[in-house]
Amino acid sequence: MKFIELFERKSLIAAHRGASSRAPENTLLAMKKSVGHCDFIEIDVQLSSDGVAVIMHDKTLKRTTNVKELTVYKNRSPFNVSDFRFDELNTLDFGKGEKLLTLNIALEFIKKNLLYLNIEIKDVKENFSDETIVSTVLEEIRKLGVENQVLISSFRPEYLSLVKSLSPNIATAFLADDSNHENLIEYLNDLGVDAYHINKKLLNNSLISRLKAEGFFLSVYIVNDIKEQKKLFDMGVSAVFSDLYR
Repeated sequence: MKFIELFERKSLIAAHRGASSRAPENTLLAMKKSVGHCDFIEIDVQLSSDGVAVIMHDKTLKRTTNVKELTVYKNRSPFNVSDFRFDELNTLDFGKGEKLLTLNIALEFIKKNLLYLNIEIKDVKENFSDETIVSTVLEEIRKLGVENQVLISSFRPEYLSLVKSLSPNIATAFLADDSNHENLIEYLNDLGVDAYHINKKLLNNSLISRLKAEGFFLSVYIVNDIKEQKKLFDMGVSAVFSDLYR
């Protein structure tokens, strides 16, 4: 089954950064802990300074690793992910002894376990060209033959257009946090995306109706309250991203 066919089902739960309430976020342990408690897993990808696709949400390493505790890196502030080589990132503790998760390892995990993965490409335009980040992510996906098991999302529309031009069969979703585009339906059609992932504050009944009428799937983040999740599903939302699971 292709990832996008998941959205034909109802009341989907996406594990936000893996089981981030049960394990350090965006780690292999977080992915393992989410199995059986969600319909698909969401992770974030960016690049090390030497171009390896690594799984991390923040621009810097300060919140999720022990980088500030290591003397060898004391002069590397502000500890941007893009300033560290892959081998350097591998020396860090990502919480509870968890090591760096790479996109390759994450994809191997979903392939072995027949799971579905939402890969959010972080906006790294300041350090890498659009072609570099997108082609790196797509190459990892192609190598393992998991095109049908992934969906690529991003706040940066240029990435999504490029994904569709290079790999039109991979599902994509546009992310929105602060506002809905003024000409949203036309905009989503121009991007060629399959889904729209939004902050719950942007949600309203009119938006849901318009998206459904035009064939777009709608997902909402972050929704941890079970009663709120049910309310959103009853309204017609396809999926919710949550830190809490079944």
